[in-house]
Amino acid sequence: MDKLKMQTLDGVQRNIDKIAVLFPNCITEKMATDGGILHAIDFDKLRQELSSEIVEGREERYQFTWPDKKKAILLANSPINATLRPCREESVDFDNTQNLYIEGDNLDVLKCLKETYLGKVKMIYIDPPYNTGKDFVYNDDYMQNVKSYIDNSGQLDYVGNQLEPNLESNGRFHTDWLNMIYPRIKISKDLLADDGIMFVSIDEHEISNLKKILTEIFGDSCYIGTLIIQTATDNNPGQIKIEHEYMLCICKNRNTLRNWENNKEETKYIQTEYERLKKIYCDDCEKIQDGLRIYIKKNSKLLKGITHYDNVDSKGVFHDGDIANTAFGGYEYDLIHPVTKKVCKMPEKGFRFPWDTMKRMLEEDNILFGKDETTLPKPKNRLEDVKDKLRSVIYEDGRSSTKRFELLMARDIFQNPKSDTILARLIEFICKDGDIVLDFFSGSGTTAEAVFNLALKDIKLKFILVQLQENLDESIKVATSKAKKTMTNAINFLDSIKKPHLITEIGKERIRSAGKQALEEYKRKRINLITNSEYKTFDIGFRVLKLDSSNMEDIYYSPAEYNQQTLFAKTESVKSDRTSEDLLFQVMLELGATLDSKIEQIEIKGKTIYNVATNYLVACFDNEIDDSVVTAIAKMQPQYAVFRDSSMADDSTVTNFEQIFKTYSPNTVTKVL
Repeated sequence: MDKLKMQTLDGVQRNIDKIAVLFPNCITEKMATDGGILHAIDFDKLRQELSSEIVEGREERYQFTWPDKKKAILLANSPINATLRPCREESVDFDNTQNLYIEGDNLDVLKCLKETYLGKVKMIYIDPPYNTGKDFVYNDDYMQNVKSYIDNSGQLDYVGNQLEPNLESNGRFHTDWLNMIYPRIKISKDLLADDGIMFVSIDEHEISNLKKILTEIFGDSCYIGTLIIQTATDNNPGQIKIEHEYMLCICKNRNTLRNWENNKEETKYIQTEYERLKKIYCDDCEKIQDGLRIYIKKNSKLLKGITHYDNVDSKGVFHDGDIANTAFGGYEYDLIHPVTKKVCKMPEKGFRFPWDTMKRMLEEDNILFGKDETTLPKPKNRLEDVKDKLRSVIYEDGRSSTKRFELLMARDIFQNPKSDTILARLIEFICKDGDIVLDFFSGSGTTAEAVFNLALKDIKLKFILVQLQENLDESIKVATSKAKKTMTNAINFLDSIKKPHLITEIGKERIRSAGKQALEEYKRKRINLITNSEYKTFDIGFRVLKLDSSNMEDIYYSPAEYNQQTLFAKTESVKSDRTSEDLLFQVMLELGATLDSKIEQIEIKGKTIYNVATNYLVACFDNEIDDSVVTAIAKMQPQYAVFRDSSMADDSTVTNFEQIFKTYSPNTVTKVL
């Protein structure tokens, strides 16, 4: 029931509403005097709509803009005073894993990662809020100064920005979403490698705006295409039944891309059956073929797209293809039948292969001849050459991904988890061993499970997942009835595993469970074929890092080149609640050491020394460091050596410091905090 407004009608707004019905393209948004957003009329467009002649007005140009766009761009470029703090107790295999799970506002996390991971990420996948009118979006405050860390006990990022629902009734409905997504995509572009790819999931609410943002940031030529993900069948009454979502694909540099194709997964089933039959019938190709066709007919659903590979010769399984050219102007030459020794019938439009190719195919027994020259020969398309290509329409019953999630976790604790199988397939097209996959709207952690699944196929990748610590106790207060039920179930689940009521805890638990499941599958498939040392190469771990304010007091917020006069001053610049490992990870970000780097911890004369990435960075943050410790570090000849500014034991050590490094490691860059 609508509530009475108990005030006179707004005549202007009523007129705008009427014009919106007749000329929706003439309605825009503008900034109000109080800083809010108002619906307004684009009078230039309206005049043109009401005129039979061209109406003179502002110079026409193609543009894509909205209120606060300039501020969104500024937000992407503005610096922050923040760091990422390691959390060992919530991590899995912290010392050995190359995977990262980062908790915090993804905008600020991306800024923290930007320099260290510049050009290092092969693929980005994100599933941002779709702006359905029920989603939560960041209410980024462009005018707000950076504050000290605020504990995420509510719907707040680390600088206190509110995470709030973007309702359709909000006058800033599109504006808020655009301002949220634009700076995040803008920064993430810089993280992509030159041959990097970005996929973004979306539905019809913002697909047009999202495409404009992507092409504006990356360039029109970098847009690859749109995937249609069909996930459901909708039989409810209405007009058009929405049974799909979209996934937009864009690249960093189109000139660097190769063709995307993989060996088709389903072929292994036919190949396995062929090898079984061959053991039974040896070289009797006819009996093997008969048996194979029976198998294919029984398993047609499993073998979708390859059921026509049902012929067998001495070399294996093949499909008899088409030798004719598709248009007039094909190749013409005499092809001799191997039995009759007569010239075979030529296709009306000529052969599709040049003679050199045909000659090679004949030599390799890849041409199937008829009983005589009157029958057109056919090429033998071998089973092992079947390639899986990324097509624009992908179908997977959305219930299947939900079921897999619930079998792994619990029933109805997360709405609409993305398909790990679809995501794994996309990643396989793009990535190779050692590549990094980034997801900065990681939700339930689907991307991590997809990476683990690919490891089962010996494709070893690294992931970086980023997720805000959304507090379910706060979210449930403004949730819809369906979402409220899911959140209640999620809270009960988190209680059962004794975890705080945060979305991130669901994500981390899923990654732990998916990792254990993948490792057991890895062991099962390789029983008696794998050693204990090989188990350790199957990375199911992740380092947990949490966004926080800088470790340094406001006057000191980054490592600086030392000055002989001010070096190792006794004034403490580090916040009192920060650990040596906190300092180490901020230094790693500053000096370009990736956050998955191997960290060796050693002790020299009672002082803790961190060796990062085998002498790339050596750091000591203890106090009372004497000449012997400085000498030991210098003899390691690191690229960078970092100390606290108050760490030297006495003036003598301060005096000798520079000479020690000149003697033992003149190329080391020394820095202090």
